[in-house]
Amino acid sequence: MDKIKQARELLNELGLPKRQQSDICVLTILGMANLKKTTEWSKAANGWIRIHDIIAFVNNNYGVSYAENSRETFRKKALHHFRTAAIVEDNGKATNSPNYRYRLTKEFLAIIKNLGISEKPLNEFKKKHKSLIEIYASKKEMKKMPVKINGKDFTFSTGKHNQLQKAIIEEFAPRFAPNAECLYVGDTIQKDLVKREERLKELGFRITLHDKMPDVVLYCSDKNWIYFIEAVTSVGPMDSKRIKEITEMTRNVSAGKIFVTAFLDFKTYKKFSEQLAWETEIWIAELSNHMIHLNGNKFLGPR
Repeated sequence: MDKIKQARELLNELGLPKRQQSDICVLTILGMANLKKTTEWSKAANGWIRIHDIIAFVNNNYGVSYAENSRETFRKKALHHFRTAAIVEDNGKATNSPNYRYRLTKEFLAIIKNLGISEKPLNEFKKKHKSLIEIYASKKEMKKMPVKINGKDFTFSTGKHNQLQKAIIEEFAPRFAPNAECLYVGDTIQKDLVKREERLKELGFRITLHDKMPDVVLYCSDKNWIYFIEAVTSVGPMDSKRIKEITEMTRNVSAGKIFVTAFLDFKTYKKFSEQLAWETEIWIAELSNHMIHLNGNKFLGPR
C-alpha cells in the first residue's frame, strides 16, 4: 500500500473529518515527517519545519506542483485543524514571523513510527484525545440556542433567522399569544423541528409536500385563533401573495387567522414595509412590547 493511502487511512482512524483527509492534508503529514515514497514509517521525523519547506518537499517527492503562494491554503486546510487535533504543534512565534515553525507532536510521531508494528501508541492517543469530528461536533452543539417549546427543550442552530424564531417563541408568544401551543416551527438545518400533524389536521389543515408552512404557527384554543408568523431577516414577508398561499392551504380551517411578519429590528422592517399586506400584524423583536397593525379597526384579531 502506498504512503498516501496509508496516511489517509490513519487520519480516518483518528477520526478526522473527510475534509482533513484530502490530498493536501495527507501530503502535509508526509512532508512534516520527512517521509518519501520509499522511506520506512519507522524513519519518520518531527523536526521544526516551515510551510515553505513542506511545499518544497511534497513537490520534489510526490509529483505535485503546489505554488509558493498556496502556503495559506496549507495552513487553513491542514495545519490549523491538525493543531486542534493534537497532531501538530507550533513554536509559539507570531504567525507572520519568519521564525514561525510547526512540527508533529511526539505522540503522533510515535503513532506513525509504529505503523504496521504496534497499535499501542494509536490506542493511547485515542484514549487521551477527542477526535476532531467529536471536537467540531461539540463546538456546534455549544453554539446552538436552547429554546423551550410546548414545555419541552429544543435547540435551534445558530443564525439570525433562528435567533428571530427563538424571540417569537419566547418574547412574542407570552405577550400577544398567551398560553398558545406551537403547532409548527422550523429550523434552518432541521426543517420541521416541531410539527404537530395530528393537531394541524384536527384544525382543518391539509398540507401537501408542495405547501410551504409559515416559519411559526401558534394556536390559542381559548380564542380559537391561529397565528401564522413569518420570521423575516432577508426574504419572505406577509405580502399579498403569501397570504393567498396560506389561505388556500388552510381553506378548511375555521379558526380565526392572524398573519404576522416578525423582524429582528426596525431597520429590517423599513426595508420590507412597502411589501407588507394590509390587515396584517408586524412585530419587531427589539421593540418586543409593541405591535404595528396595518389598517383595520382592531389592533389584533382575525383577518
